[in-house]
Amino acid sequence: MTNQIRINHQIRSPELRVIGSEGENLGILTLSEALKAANENGQDLIEISPNAKPPVAKIMDYGKFQYAEKKRMKAAKAKSHSVETKTIQVKIGTGEHDLELKAKKASEWLKEGHRIKIELFLIGRTKYMDFQFLKQRLERILKLITEEYKIADSPKKSPKGITTIIEKV
Repeated sequence: MTNQIRINHQIRSPELRVIGSEGENLGILTLSEALKAANENGQDLIEISPNAKPPVAKIMDYGKFQYAEKKRMKAAKAKSHSVETKTIQVKIGTGEHDLELKAKKASEWLKEGHRIKIELFLIGRTKYMDFQFLKQRLERILKLITEEYKIADSPKKSPKGITTIIEKV
């Protein structure tokens, strides 16, 4: 971020719309006039909006500007919530109690807003069983999930077996 922001003599535009240190609009000034005004205040000229016509620059201390920018970025990062895809692996012979535990965990993850990839892990001869039968085995765990969900990706064959992806409604 800091390499994109130009200060003082790095600014290339011949004229700028300048905002003073108190937030007042000083109008459109040439680059040399703006630099002179910044030097008189003992502060820097920082290009805030380089794509505007004419570009907008502000007279302020560069250290304070960097601090405010980092604080703003940190606040934005805190507000953003990344959706993670969690994986639950089930085998054909997984018992009812184990399925209930996995479904409970899946319900918690759905409550948090995560996507869940449910894999019916197939080994050996089980890979070649009837697809409808395998789908029913996968649906056993889906019936145990207590949270509201929608199927984002319908059950399909994968290298490990059959997978489906569910997410919060």
